[in-house]
Amino acid sequence: MSAAKTNMLHLYRALLRELPPRPLLTTPRAPLHQRLRDFVSSAASPASAGASTPVHKPSIAEAEQLLAYLQAQREYVTLLERYNPGMGMDEETRVRLTAKRVGMDLPKEFREGEEDK
Repeated sequence: MSAAKTNMLHLYRALLRELPPRPLLTTPRAPLHQRLRDFVSSAASPASAGASTPVHKPSIAEAEQLLAYLQAQREYVTLLERYNPGMGMDEETRVRLTAKRVGMDLPKEFREGEEDK
């Protein structure tokens, strides 16, 4: 196997690792997975001499840029979740946890129809 083909297969596997996994292997591939597979197969196959239409031949540099972008996006989401833990909370929970962080306990709110136990 040539070095270029080996490098392209390495990039393909790295790109697949960055994408969300398929839940079951029996489910059809996502369009992005299929596009990546076409990208790798067209990069690995030699250009046909009789092609009448100019076709964009993907390069290894483009695949490396895509891989770097996907890795940066994954890291960005990880950091966003780590340093903004209240992002997915509702307002009431966020206020209660903020008060608890500074040492205060919010009083229990009285709601109509609730009995004090």
